[in-house]
Amino acid sequence: TVDLETGKRVLIHKDDTQRVNPPKFSKAEDMSELTCLNDASVLFNLKERYYSGLIYTYSGLFCVVINPYRRLPIYSENVIEMYKGKKREQMPPHIFAIASDAYRLMLQNREDQSILCTGESGAGKTENTKKVIQYLAYIAAAPRSSQRSSGSGVNQYQQQGTKITDVCGELEAQLLQANPILEAFGNAKTVKNDNSSRFGKFIRINFDTSGFIAGASIETYLLEKSRTIRQAKNERTFHIFYQFLRSADTRMISDYLLEDFTRYRYLTNGNLTVSGINDAEEFQSTIKAMQIMNISNDELHSIFRTISAVLQMGNMQFKQERDTDQAALPDNTVAQKICHLLGISVTDFVRSFLKPKLNVGRDFVTKAQTKAQVDFAVEALSKAIYERMFKWIVTRINKSLDRSKRQGSSFIGILDIAGFEIFQLNSFEQLCINYTNEKLQQLFNHTMFVLEQEEYRRENIDWAFIDFGLDLQPTIDLIEKQMGILSLLDEECWFPKATDRTYLEKIINTHGQHPKFGKPNYKAPSDFSIIHYAGKVDYSTDQWLMKNMDPLNDNVVALLQASNDQFTREIWKDAEIVGLAVTDQNDATLNLKSTIKKGMFRTVSQLYKEQLTKLMFTLRNTNPSFVRCIIPNHEKKAGTIHSPLVLDQLRCNGVLEGIRICRSGFPNRILFQEFRQRYEILCPNAIPREFMDGKAAAKRMVKLFQDKIESQCNQ
Repeated sequence: TVDLETGKRVLIHKDDTQRVNPPKFSKAEDMSELTCLNDASVLFNLKERYYSGLIYTYSGLFCVVINPYRRLPIYSENVIEMYKGKKREQMPPHIFAIASDAYRLMLQNREDQSILCTGESGAGKTENTKKVIQYLAYIAAAPRSSQRSSGSGVNQYQQQGTKITDVCGELEAQLLQANPILEAFGNAKTVKNDNSSRFGKFIRINFDTSGFIAGASIETYLLEKSRTIRQAKNERTFHIFYQFLRSADTRMISDYLLEDFTRYRYLTNGNLTVSGINDAEEFQSTIKAMQIMNISNDELHSIFRTISAVLQMGNMQFKQERDTDQAALPDNTVAQKICHLLGISVTDFVRSFLKPKLNVGRDFVTKAQTKAQVDFAVEALSKAIYERMFKWIVTRINKSLDRSKRQGSSFIGILDIAGFEIFQLNSFEQLCINYTNEKLQQLFNHTMFVLEQEEYRRENIDWAFIDFGLDLQPTIDLIEKQMGILSLLDEECWFPKATDRTYLEKIINTHGQHPKFGKPNYKAPSDFSIIHYAGKVDYSTDQWLMKNMDPLNDNVVALLQASNDQFTREIWKDAEIVGLAVTDQNDATLNLKSTIKKGMFRTVSQLYKEQLTKLMFTLRNTNPSFVRCIIPNHEKKAGTIHSPLVLDQLRCNGVLEGIRICRSGFPNRILFQEFRQRYEILCPNAIPREFMDGKAAAKRMVKLFQDKIESQCNQ
């Protein structure tokens, strides 16, 4: 009989219980050292530490961190000094210990390092990423000035109330200020997290041979651009929209043609605020950070014009003509504002939406669009404009952080990316995220396998070595190989008349018998399932072809490329797009192949696979550290843990997978001296009174035990 935390009393079969650890392992700092290593003991240990305010815990290669949902005084300058130069095992678990170890090993072994932070939205990935940058900027600042310059402009999102030490030099200041900019343009309030990163990023910090920071670069992944045009209930679009509008004075309203919150259709939930956040103050912090990044006033002006134009795009109201199904724009006032902001002709702009020229073979035809087609084209363009502006900002940050004259000798890479996602219904975006996590888990499994192998060799243990990274290969092949799920999606995108349904039929026919592929029953809303390492995930193929092609109105794109505004031209140069014809899948004359110059265009999945391949190549050539961020509860309450939720995340984050690998070898470990003290009573007089080291004593005791067992068996 077991009493649960909820107050319920349940009867559990003895075989379903797991062994408890001796009291000496209470609140163990490294769970891989537990005598009894199992799911229950890991969860219990994490809870005991969390209730004591200890949010960081090691689990072998992992550092597990549980979001405290409160401010803790453990990130100050004094704490940094405590961890500076120390080995991981010399100090209590902490993100600074992970950063310190990576920095020390980089200098000691001249080997590139990486720190991989994964977890659900709201688990603390971005905050811990910032703590790593804070630590490295402090300990590795180039000694160009003995005085520390002011680190003002650091916003509340960046530090959650903890002080960032002022650091030496422009480069380190810019490195710290990159985060407020990225958060303003790439983070948003969601139901789970008031400051949720809606993109992944890999931050590469380069160091010279002396260990000083020599430069940095940032690579971003999968910006959730759909948030630009609509948001779920009680959620916001990106922070910058609210910062911008709440800071608008009379001059800004005039210069950028701004409206009230309630007038913008793209702000689904209107003037939604975030508790404890002053958007106007955050805007000033964002501006200051951008100025530190050497973004000019003219560039800021262009960015704000672009933001206003995106908001205005949602206010164009197209109608359907009475006698036909053609779309019309009775009032082009909003269109005039957009064209003024973007520097293009309003007549050409409106015509490009209503009656675009479509390339069919070698000819161009003008084809009137329906209201649904125009609305789709406007939304697609709005998302694309914002995404291109975001990428320009990232490029601009990288330009400021690049110090080609200060060549880096080694680097530390910090990955902040979404963890495994299993919703009731999952789409193309979830497949990309889960595919990424399969690859990252494979990297962990392989790394752990290599370290286990080295440990067993040191101990002279005979063991049939298995590379557990190979366990995940069938699922990865199902997704990425030739004729895999992504390859078939790309292939289907090239066929005229192809639909999401024909794509689904093709993957079922191709992979129906694959051990990692599943077909749900006929009543299920999903279309197929994949058995990932974290569990079975159901996917819906609705809109996959459109999401993969990401089509745009190429007539409007051509206008933007010829804009009289330099910034607009800049963000649209070298645009590789699928033309408008793909949105009209019912017209046999509009062949997709004719809208794309083969070899020029790559689908979303192709681009992402290229990014991921490059990332994995980089990570495989580093010494990785793994940080797993955990949400304790969905209510954002401090000091409260919901056990099933945490256990599920431990499974999705690969922590339990790591334990499985340990258990397949020799998971129960004990120090030689402790073994002697615990069991010497069973073999009195076996150990001589003179000095004998722990290993030799343990060997003698084991030999004596074996002899006793053999003699008893022979009787």
